[in-house]
Amino acid sequence: MQASHNELTIGAGEAKLAALWTVPTNAIGVIVFAHGSGSSRLSMRNQFVARTLQQAGLATLLLDLLTPEEEDYDRRTDLLRFDVAFLAQRLEAAIAWCMTRDEVKRLPMGLFGASTGAAAALIAAARLPSEVYAVVSRGGRVDMAASFLPQVQAPTLFIAGGNDRQVLELNLAAAKNLRAEHDVIII
Repeated sequence: MQASHNELTIGAGEAKLAALWTVPTNAIGVIVFAHGSGSSRLSMRNQFVARTLQQAGLATLLLDLLTPEEEDYDRRTDLLRFDVAFLAQRLEAAIAWCMTRDEVKRLPMGLFGASTGAAAALIAAARLPSEVYAVVSRGGRVDMAASFLPQVQAPTLFIAGGNDRQVLELNLAAAKNLRAEHDVIII
């Protein structure tokens, strides 16, 4: 697979967010990652998923939703990682950035969120229904986006661990409030 790989920053208001941008030759779609608390664009798990998607012909944007200074503040306070509306705004800035890229701006876009990043992805999907074509939540705290769920139009896949009863129950409850096509996969 031929692909271009770039480390870059994306503006989100006054913040500059670190990102890894990979576009395979003849990409068929774009996946923007919304990492959860305690994760980053450098996570081996996220990079593995991104490589698998790239091999399938999807461009990927692995994005840190917080700046290093904000991450330091969050480690002391736990305030930003749970502010899913704030994280959704950051994700929306990344989506807007993707829409300006000639190599992908006409391609369908999906969001892959984990933990609190999944809530941010669902909020962004609700706010940007014409830009977001699909959402995948892995172990997502989707309860934190509860008021936005009825507005999500993108098909949504919830992936939850069978041994993580709390997250599984949150995902099953969220699925009941989703009007869009959806499925819950238990692994």
